[in-house]
Amino acid sequence: MESVYNGPILPTVFAMLKRILVAIVWVMVAFNAAYLTVRIARDREFFPSKGVDAGATRFKEAVELIRENYAGGPELAAGELTDKALEQMMKSLDPHSEYLTRKRFDTVQNDLRGEFGGIGVQIELKDNRVTVIAPIAGTPGERAGILRGDQIIKVNGELIDEPPLNSAIERLRGRPGTTVDVTLHRPSSGADIDVTITREVIRQDTIRTAQIIEPGIGYIQLTQFNERSGLEFREALERLEREGMRALVLDLRNNPGGLLNVAVEVAQPFFNHGELVVYTQGRTSASRQDYTAQGDSARRDYPIAVLVNSGSASASEVVTGALRDTERAVVIGERTFGKGSVQTILPLKNGDALRLTTARYYTPGGRVIHEIGIAPDIELPVSVEEEGKLIVQRLRRDYENAGEFKERFGFDPVEDRQLHAATDMLRGVLAMSPAKSSAVASAAP
Repeated sequence: MESVYNGPILPTVFAMLKRILVAIVWVMVAFNAAYLTVRIARDREFFPSKGVDAGATRFKEAVELIRENYAGGPELAAGELTDKALEQMMKSLDPHSEYLTRKRFDTVQNDLRGEFGGIGVQIELKDNRVTVIAPIAGTPGERAGILRGDQIIKVNGELIDEPPLNSAIERLRGRPGTTVDVTLHRPSSGADIDVTITREVIRQDTIRTAQIIEPGIGYIQLTQFNERSGLEFREALERLEREGMRALVLDLRNNPGGLLNVAVEVAQPFFNHGELVVYTQGRTSASRQDYTAQGDSARRDYPIAVLVNSGSASASEVVTGALRDTERAVVIGERTFGKGSVQTILPLKNGDALRLTTARYYTPGGRVIHEIGIAPDIELPVSVEEEGKLIVQRLRRDYENAGEFKERFGFDPVEDRQLHAATDMLRGVLAMSPAKSSAVASAAP
């Protein structure tokens, strides 16, 4: 057979081998680079899922072992064990983080919408005791004489279970018209008090009182910060301005707070557009979030006095801190509660949720609120007993005659010294020249 030679063979073979070797080298380089990247990421914990997966495996193994071997009581379902573990895990973080079952999650959402069935008290876990931050204005709890600082130790004769906060809430809530027996411990007197309260649908009206109390001086009592509070506050403010208000007493006593964005809405009329009202800071510096006023009208610059006490918490402290730091208000009363952390509700796929502390509040001047509170410019403490009498007086304004009031309630009307201090201060500011009366900072001590 005749062969045909078409050119040199060896150079072609060498060229092919060269291309193959180059490809192999690049594959090795890419593999080594990928391996090095993964190793560095793992060492620096860029891929935390491996640790999470290991923890989840360990947890699952523990749950199975408990279910199979525990002999100290009734058989426990895996879901029940998981719920208890999550509850304790969240509780170990801080008093404000909690695991929300679907039922509890629904309750929290109803609270934020401003309507639920119960006795009407805001409670907090403090020193592992269920403590009343403040009774909600105009509710059965307030009418029954429950006071800030009272500790709830029994409901219907039974001690509060673990987790105490959830247990207390679930027991106090109920169908409107039904009664609940509550045993309170009052630290101020050392006494235990039993009260029977009829549950009601708690409609949390934001504005309890909005009126002109002296010529030129308006008074607004804001009882909480729910979804309607910003609008209701603005409407009350505008109505009093039409009635001739030139100075304002903003009463945040026993206001346990609520939604952060609503606190910004309430402060907004007194700030310029874009001005910082509050900021939150999480674990990292990059997590800072500024909340600024977004009003579309000129800010109010009339003098303001803010009334606070130890029942003023959370959003109340945001508003108070913002007005005080920017020298737009004089704060009168007592140091506030000191609840300045942000809880974010993170829904889970099964309908439950986590309420997790994700940041802390800071006033415009960078002051920490959490566990410190806000000290008033003018400190004027009121005893718990005196405050109880004042609550009755605010509830029963229909008794204008002092003699009839005493006959009905068993004590003479008492002076609201904090409110009187606020009106005295504002009256003095208004008596100054217009230039000075517009700068409330000049009245601060």
